[in-house]
Amino acid sequence: MTSKRPSFTDQEALDFHSKPTAGKISMAPTKPMGTQRDLSLAYSPGVAIPVLAIAEDEDKAYDYTSKGNMVAVISNGTAILGLGDLGPMASKPVMEGKSVLFKRFADIDSIDVEVNTKDADDFIRTVRNIGDTWGGINLEDIGSPDCFIIESRLREELDIPVFHDDQHGTAIIAAAGLINACHITGRDLKDVKVAVSGAGAAGLSCAGLIRHLGVPAENILMCDSTGVVYEGRTERMDQFKSAFAVKTTKRTLTEAMDGADIFLGLSAKGAVTADMVKNMAPNPIIFAMANPDPEITPEEIKTVRDDAIIATGRSDYPNQVNNVLGFPYIFRGALDVRARSINEEMKVAAAYALAELAREDVPDEVAAAYHGSRPTFGREYIIPTPFDPRLISHVPPFVAQAAMDTGVARKPIADMDAYRAQLKRRSDPAAAFLEGVQARCKEVQRRIVFAEGEEPAVVRAAYSFKNQGLGHPILIGREAQVEQTMEMMGVPAGSLEILNARLSDNNPVYTDMLYARLQREGYLKRDVQRLVNNDRNVFGSCMLKNGDADGMVTGVTRNYDVALKDAQMVLDPIPGQAVIGMSMVINRGKTVFIADTSVTELPGGPELADIAVEAARAVQSVGFVPRVAFLSYSTFGNPMGERGEKVREAVAMLDKMDGIEFEYEGDMAADVALNPNHWMLYPFSRLSGPANVLVMPAIHAASISTKLLESMSRATVIGPMLLGLEKPVQIASLGATVGDIVNLATIAAYDVDNVHG
Repeated sequence: MTSKRPSFTDQEALDFHSKPTAGKISMAPTKPMGTQRDLSLAYSPGVAIPVLAIAEDEDKAYDYTSKGNMVAVISNGTAILGLGDLGPMASKPVMEGKSVLFKRFADIDSIDVEVNTKDADDFIRTVRNIGDTWGGINLEDIGSPDCFIIESRLREELDIPVFHDDQHGTAIIAAAGLINACHITGRDLKDVKVAVSGAGAAGLSCAGLIRHLGVPAENILMCDSTGVVYEGRTERMDQFKSAFAVKTTKRTLTEAMDGADIFLGLSAKGAVTADMVKNMAPNPIIFAMANPDPEITPEEIKTVRDDAIIATGRSDYPNQVNNVLGFPYIFRGALDVRARSINEEMKVAAAYALAELAREDVPDEVAAAYHGSRPTFGREYIIPTPFDPRLISHVPPFVAQAAMDTGVARKPIADMDAYRAQLKRRSDPAAAFLEGVQARCKEVQRRIVFAEGEEPAVVRAAYSFKNQGLGHPILIGREAQVEQTMEMMGVPAGSLEILNARLSDNNPVYTDMLYARLQREGYLKRDVQRLVNNDRNVFGSCMLKNGDADGMVTGVTRNYDVALKDAQMVLDPIPGQAVIGMSMVINRGKTVFIADTSVTELPGGPELADIAVEAARAVQSVGFVPRVAFLSYSTFGNPMGERGEKVREAVAMLDKMDGIEFEYEGDMAADVALNPNHWMLYPFSRLSGPANVLVMPAIHAASISTKLLESMSRATVIGPMLLGLEKPVQIASLGATVGDIVNLATIAAYDVDNVHG
């Protein structure tokens, strides 16, 4: 089998790297540079103050510069991917790519450095002289055996982590897979026999790490193109291979694989045959990791073995050994404790962390990476996918703890739970908000109705909601259908409460209650009975009205308006409050709330005023100080228009109301409202800073703006959150993910409208 053709042309690859801007990385300042004062602080004379502080104590560079979150990716281009020695400048696209991965997966700033020398001593001297610039160094694409010499010397001569990813990255991910493969096949690492093909950087590092995990040295047979590395061999030997020489009569890879439990391939396509696989031990573990083509393909293995656990370096097969699972998170943990090095204990900790994560139930992002097929721990899922969002908060704490335990951490972490929460916020800006919401939910343990309980995504969301300790989920649906869905989704039988609306003992109570409400609205009692029996939104709302549940989430299978009307058929608005939809938008560290995003299509002045009051109250309840801007095409009357008049009417009404304790202003264009210096043009503005609550002039403006932000920027959007009903109901969008449903169920359990009640 040959490599699958890429899904792009050569020209498309060149265009990607050249348009609209050449290269893949750029620098963005982290401090404002808009005024003369900013420039004075950033450079002369203000910069002299941190200069003097660092001169007294060089560790202060971690406090006053970007060093603590900066890694250099350094190469001389002598072993670029599978392309060989093409020189340092040819390696630059790869090194830039590595820098992008550091930022994308671990929020680590990175810069590439290409060193124009093939002399190991010269390379070491260059990097040593500039090495203290960064918090860590990632060596990349350096030929063997120089890569071993360079890394070893730089680790000795520099007081920061130095890590050759081509060696250790593959080793760590492979070790994680081996831990799980041995677990599945009932093996103990101290008993396994291992054959390794490839005695280069990655092969030697893999062998060294599994030895550190407990595989006896005599049980590892290292093979290169000459054969087995054995005691007494002189041909094509060096000090690095000699460390793995063992007493054995076996001389070839074929012999090494005979009876072996594990094969680790880091060599070349076709190095292994089906007959060699056939002679391995029962339940063989075969990691054929040569790129771009493995030593033997999974298809070839399966022609002779149906009991093998297989991993490759390829993304088009299960169990990909991908270095991006390792280096970003290892450096994240190392940088966060200001480690002096990355030692074996830290690598082992990363391997065990990855192995542990693969055994957990996977989130939607992972299912999406598998084209909708949700993997579960087993023979074809022993290594996490690189798109698992939990990696950032799961792996670095293991690495940081190992650094602390082994004494290489300059700045130990006192509160590991707080550190995990901080890591979540790096990858998910909504994590900080949701963390506080979840903490309250775990305290109050609300009963939350999942109205569409037969839907697979809803079942998984309810199970996740319960597993996270966020409350008690109640699925509405037919028992047999829900149980079938639970079995299909791998949710344990009996783990969730199921309520069949048609068979509920509470139906007569709900019917009487709803009939009393609707009898003058054209409904006969039998109509109401039919609604209670058949409409799960109505039944769930009756549960809330009667005090049999505390909140509800719905909408996965119905249009938002339909679901809202169902709920409003049973539930009243909170007296004196408007029913509105509000979305929370988080982008580049800034949070704004947008209203009304889902209820009132064309609000007039009174409705806009009510929306502002309700939004401000809700924003305050979740810990923000509201600054409300009534948005319009116009800014303070220029230019005027029909919608602008409605906005001005709303502001005038608030001016006359008693008890308004939040800042508000309008009519304003969006750029003016969000500009922290807008007071310079409009000194009469009542806002003390940029607005964080944006009241839109119409629902279409609110909906379009939130969807544009979510689709075209890095913005995270939570909601729309439904506010103002007497009981908390949250309505998901059609086809919402499990994560979306869990978030809305959590907001329902939090109950923004009554958070202090």
